[in-house]
Amino acid sequence: MKSVSINGIARVDLGKKFAKKLRKEDNVPCVIYGGKETPVHFYAHSNEFRKIVYTPNVYLIDIVIEKQNIKAIMGDIQFHPVTDKILHIDFIRIFDNKKFKVELPIVLEGNSIGVRNGGRLALNMRRLCIEGLSADMPENINIDISNVKIGQAIRVSDLNLDNLTIINNPNDVVMAVKTARAAIQEENEVDSPENSEEPKSEEPKSEENTSE
Repeated sequence: MKSVSINGIARVDLGKKFAKKLRKEDNVPCVIYGGKETPVHFYAHSNEFRKIVYTPNVYLIDIVIEKQNIKAIMGDIQFHPVTDKILHIDFIRIFDNKKFKVELPIVLEGNSIGVRNGGRLALNMRRLCIEGLSADMPENINIDISNVKIGQAIRVSDLNLDNLTIINNPNDVVMAVKTARAAIQEENEVDSPENSEEPKSEEPKSEENTSE
């Protein structure tokens, strides 16, 4: 799992008045929850969060607050309804020896047989909810679709991730290849070219000389 670092400043005043002042200075108030630890309130400039907010990637975040290093992932985030500016971010504290849940993006690999034969690829899920330790968390959930034929699908139950648990419903369809008008043929139809044998040429019959 990719990691990034954010430099924060501890918050002393937690009222709405001070939060409004922080936002006016283009800072974002934040809080870190998790475990039995006391919540940690801090703020950082909005530029610090661009690398983790405006991206499809999910990061393990090292939050540095006055020489204190806290490992976390991003939780809830609030945006201004008009300007879309970041108003507040919740972070979830991560411990090396405790499992946690996170949604990771799905990446399809390969070119399926069904698509090559004219089928239409349908991606039903873009993320999976995964539970595991931080050391086992991948950047993405890579799924090989090379052997998926027209009319076939990959469900959550078909996936096997080492040392990780998928929280989603096992019956949920991750992706499928559906029939399209441009489909050439079903993959289970085997082309068996007819063995055309050239007709044997008959030897010309010898004409007997008939005497009148």
